[in-house]
Amino acid sequence: MTKAQTLSELLAEANELTVVCHNNPDPDCLASTLALGRIASIAGIEAHRIFYSGSISHQQNRAFINLLEMDLRPFDADAVENRSEDSLLAFVDHAVPGANNEVSPGTSVDIVIDHHSVEGIDARFVDHREDVGATATILTEYLRELDVELDATLATALLFAIRRETLGFLRGATTAEYTAAGALHEHADRDLLRTLSTPSVSGATIDAIAEAIANRTIRGSVLITHVGETDERDALPQAADYLATLEGVETAIVFGIVDDEIELSARSTDSRIHIGNVLHDAFDDVGSAGGHREMAGGAVPLGIFADYDVSDAGFVDVVEAVVTDRLVRSLRLRTTSE
Repeated sequence: MTKAQTLSELLAEANELTVVCHNNPDPDCLASTLALGRIASIAGIEAHRIFYSGSISHQQNRAFINLLEMDLRPFDADAVENRSEDSLLAFVDHAVPGANNEVSPGTSVDIVIDHHSVEGIDARFVDHREDVGATATILTEYLRELDVELDATLATALLFAIRRETLGFLRGATTAEYTAAGALHEHADRDLLRTLSTPSVSGATIDAIAEAIANRTIRGSVLITHVGETDERDALPQAADYLATLEGVETAIVFGIVDDEIELSARSTDSRIHIGNVLHDAFDDVGSAGGHREMAGGAVPLGIFADYDVSDAGFVDVVEAVVTDRLVRSLRLRTTSE
């Protein structure tokens, strides 16, 4: 049987599906969750819950949820860990309990569908493909194999997710993404796709990006910068996307203090660098970081700075020095900026 058929049979054995999104879910996670829910409904599952943790602050993500009328609920540990025997637990666009999600490590997972570089996956059904550019690509393949009718909403969600995850088919896109997009295109709502692609941007996001621009340092083709303290978590990947287009820059890494963590976002087009491995090597001993060759992220709890007063005016400078030093060493860069 194909992966799609195996998944469909597993779903047909259950009465409920609980999907846990990764922290701060993005369009790839959300669209893939929609698609999995559609497959579950056809398999006979009527009860379908979607949980998320973190925040949905990126304007595109908020627009995505609002325009597609997605019913997301804040993460409920009790509902996940004490679900009934006929309830399946699914991870989409992430894979391991406790890694980029609030699920307790060791929790039994039934379904994992993901394209990120990760180890230690354990589930009844696993489709883990690091060689594709988006999880939405995998779910689109399932829908086609199972002859699921594509309505405008679902097709638009998946097409937008693939475009967003691959930065308009310029980052990590494979033949599979083009094939999926071709199948989705005729069913998608062009006006809705345009609206999702051009949401309004808050002043706070612009301010955070401006801070990243002002604080940038460049070593060779690597740009490292920070936004200081911010509530605009999703300004970090937006700043990384923008700064990666700067002439002469092949790798851009942006970090900032968000709540009680240091958040990082990185982009790279340098064939010599696997930016996911760079972040993992730099911060795995103190936090969680990793991703793809061209796109990665991470989070480091501020607890590693327990000896410092976080309210001190110079605290941001301390964080900048420590994070930058770790990145420089992981990238094996010169220690002085140009």
